[in-house]
Formats: sequence, structure tokens, C-alpha cells
Amino acid sequence: MLCPPVKSTLCLLILTSLFFALALVPSPAGAQASEGEQETALDRQVRAFLDSQERRWRDMNVPAVDGRKLYDIIVEHGYTRAVEIGTSTGHSGIWIAWALSKTGGRLITIEIDERRHRQAVANFEAAGLSEYIDARLANAHELVPELEGSFDFVFSDADKDWYTQYFRWMLPKLEVGGCFTAHNVQQSSSSGRYGGRGRRGQPGTAEFVRELLATEGLETTFFTRGGGLSVSFKKPPGR
Repeated sequence: MLCPPVKSTLCLLILTSLFFALALVPSPAGAQASEGEQETALDRQVRAFLDSQERRWRDMNVPAVDGRKLYDIIVEHGYTRAVEIGTSTGHSGIWIAWALSKTGGRLITIEIDERRHRQAVANFEAAGLSEYIDARLANAHELVPELEGSFDFVFSDADKDWYTQYFRWMLPKLEVGGCFTAHNVQQSSSSGRYGGRGRRGQPGTAEFVRELLATEGLETTFFTRGGGLSVSFKKPPGR
């Protein structure tokens, strides 16, 4: 039979072991701040909003897995000057702006449809991210070539048959080390054919992918877990 002091010590050891075991259990994906990050009140507000809208995103928004990928790219590389071509109602913009809140950056996002633009602005406000976003109601065919300055991150998710032109306009404005991403883009490794037809049957992604792969100074990969993302980094000259 154990004497009281031994029982107390044994209980203490069991409780300590249990505490550390629970601390090592991984939380669900996206449920906690990334390793090394201190969770903030804004993180909690953004996450609560995304959770509340999880099954309500329509209007050609990206799936959450793609949003998380955009977030990770921006945070990992410390990007601060971002452009989104095609806001829809703001799901991808929320992920991008959330990442920019970590890096001290700001997003310009462009949407041609007034209803979607208004809903996106309301969603940005509800998520607590308005100060990180310049949401513009405009025709990207007109606004994108007029954008001034340099950028280090671009996300294209508008009319697929204009992807190649958006890329041509933005590549000279993309800083070395910057990243150009595009949604609903795939590379078929089995057939060697690229892209295919975009969402709603819009052509253009095949031509766009061919242009990506033929452009010197780009390192392009394809993220296939969600709706299909091309991820192209601009390399320094000569590399």
C-alpha cells in the first residue's frame, strides 16, 4: 500500500504527463495560429467570420484550401504589395488581406460587378480587414494596365480568356522574387496538355499556361488540391 506522500507524487507525475500529451495533440487545420505566430484579436475575428461563412461562399469564390495556400505564400515570403484581379464576394481577398495584416501590407482588389463588389466590401468589414484592402469597382481590362508602382504578389481569378493579357501587363510590374498566381489552372502531366477550358467553359487557360512555361525567369508549379492554382515566382536575371 502506498503512503500519502507517494500517492501525491504519483498523481502529480500523471497530471504533468497528461498536460504535455494534450499540448502535443495537433489542432485541426487552420484552427490555431501558425507555428511561431502569436494569435491576435484580428485572427480570432477573421477565423470566426470564415467559419460562419464556410458553406455559404458562392459567386465563383475559391475553396478554402486555395485561400489558405495564398495566405501561406504571402506570409512565407513577406509580401506586402498585392493585386487581386477578380474579387467576387471576397473569400480569396480575405485570405490575402489576412496574410498582409501579418506582413504590414495592403491589397488592391478589382471587381467589375457592382453587386459582388458591395458584398465583398461588407465581408471585408465583417472580417475586420478593411484597413488592409483597397477594393475597386472597375473593369480590369482598363484598370490593370493603369496600375502604377511595383507589386510582389498577384492573384488572377477573373475572365479566363484574359489571363494571358493580365499576366503580360503585370509581369513587368512584378518585383524580382514576387509571385504571380492564377486560379482554375491545371497542368496535365499525363497527356502533356496544359490548362484546358476554364470555369463556365471560358477558353484561355491553355494559352496562359503555355505562356507561363515559355517565359524565361519564372519558376512555375501547380497546386492541385483545390480548384487548381498556378504559382509562378519571378527569378533574378540570369537564374
